Amino acid sequence: MKTAYKLLPLAVAMSFGSAHAANYAIEARGDAMGGVGVVSANFLTAPFYNPALTAIYRRNDDVGMITPSFGINYTDTGTFVDDLEFAENVVKTGDAANAQKALDQLKGDNLKVDIGGVVAFAIPNRYVAANAFGKLYTESYATAEISTASSDALVNAQNSSVRAVSVGVAEAGISLAKYQTFMGQHISFGVTPKLQRVYTYVYEASLSNYDLKDLRDNGEGESMFNMDAGFLWFYGPFRVGVAGTNLISRDIQTQNIPGTNQSYSYEMSPQYTVGAGIVADYFTLSVDYDLKEEERYVGFDDNTQMLRVGAELDLLRQLKLRAGWKKNLAYDDSEDTLTAGIGLSPLNLFQLDIGASYTNEDSMGGYINFLTSY
Repeated sequence: MKTAYKLLPLAVAMSFGSAHAANYAIEARGDAMGGVGVVSANFLTAPFYNPALTAIYRRNDDVGMITPSFGINYTDTGTFVDDLEFAENVVKTGDAANAQKALDQLKGDNLKVDIGGVVAFAIPNRYVAANAFGKLYTESYATAEISTASSDALVNAQNSSVRAVSVGVAEAGISLAKYQTFMGQHISFGVTPKLQRVYTYVYEASLSNYDLKDLRDNGEGESMFNMDAGFLWFYGPFRVGVAGTNLISRDIQTQNIPGTNQSYSYEMSPQYTVGAGIVADYFTLSVDYDLKEEERYVGFDDNTQMLRVGAELDLLRQLKLRAGWKKNLAYDDSEDTLTAGIGLSPLNLFQLDIGASYTNEDSMGGYINFLTSY
């Protein structure tokens, strides 16, 4: 377990002051429902799913706040943490008999940690509804670089390394939306102009000597403007919508890993997600689908194209029960993720949302929201 404790600061150190650019919501209600939100989010969480929903609210909603929301996801593909600890012990003790076994176990393993949070302040109205928000998120990815230069497995283990990359974005923006009827149809549309501060970090060290104290020394950041947009059609409880995030493409290049000419590229490209569902007073069922595959880190197996399904049962506005399912369609062998959570609204004074996700014993997440509306 000591390796796990050494890797934890890797994610945390790359998180503070940085965040990520994808359409990850970091929002406990949606995350408990499989990550859906294109048609099922509310006016408070609209900027993180579909800005058009900023204009959809109840008549008694005058103002609302998320103060704040926080989430973390952890995925250890191929038991990377345990295999790295085994390889570290092999190198430190010079255990030649187990050197090849250690390298074989590490091959193809990786660790991914996502951490983030959001705040929002919404003012719904019938003219132009608005929601000002801030979002912090980081996505950190670590893997082993296995050396094959020598015929001696122990030498290869000694020359192998831990390599990590992280990219993140601190976002601030405002969602503006308008509801209207057109030819008898109920529609809303919205846009989200936003400023982003993008950070990238790279790190590499030997299997037996990785130390995270110099991690932040090899990072850089740049500021940019970006935009999201969305559309919603509804008739009674039936809804259909589409949302586009990060409509201005960016290719972000990291600094070189110290002592090498190796750097990494991160592709921030538009993602379009369609959603459909039933959103009734006491029941919600929704499906979201990403229209294209996102590559993200070029050269890493972290592509995503998500299919999400979620449901919510509202019991007397005091207790909400939620469940969901999602799958990454970018890889044929990706596992299903199950999600669940609850929402508590004591006397409708405030709302506390708690959610969790589970893929397997090495991949899970937790989320929490604090919301108020008046």
